[in-house]
Amino acid sequence: MNVIEGVVPAPEAKIAIVIARFNSFINDSLLAGAVDTLKRQGQVKDENITVVKVPGAVEIPLVAQQLAKSGKFDALISLGTVIRGGTYHFELVANECHKGLGHIMLEYNVPIAFGVLTTESIEQAIERAGTKGGNKGTEAALSALEMINVMQVIK
Repeated sequence: MNVIEGVVPAPEAKIAIVIARFNSFINDSLLAGAVDTLKRQGQVKDENITVVKVPGAVEIPLVAQQLAKSGKFDALISLGTVIRGGTYHFELVANECHKGLGHIMLEYNVPIAFGVLTTESIEQAIERAGTKGGNKGTEAALSALEMINVMQVIK
């Protein structure tokens, strides 16, 4: 039986992180977790990590598309926080961000780790940005690193 699984270290990888500024008090922790993981566990050099800041989660797919299209990156990481409010806006933003990134990943064959929190409350977001629920930025970085290696083996 032939089993393909990725490993975490990817020292030569070039990775872009697209992060929303909206809810930056949460997103900054996601970014810190992702960058720390890329450097320490992935052994990615600082000069091979590019961070692009956008206004909010709904803008993430457009920038991710341009980064994927450039061919300069082995993987992308999307980071942001969408917190449910009293209107339908939450569903629109969360769904369009996720759907857009999925299309881009398939169109350009570039892994995109989804680190955009979609939570019911600020408390849930805080829990997932480095407290009780771990750090979803860290998890997204680990996913990106593993996918880089899986894709290299498949090629």
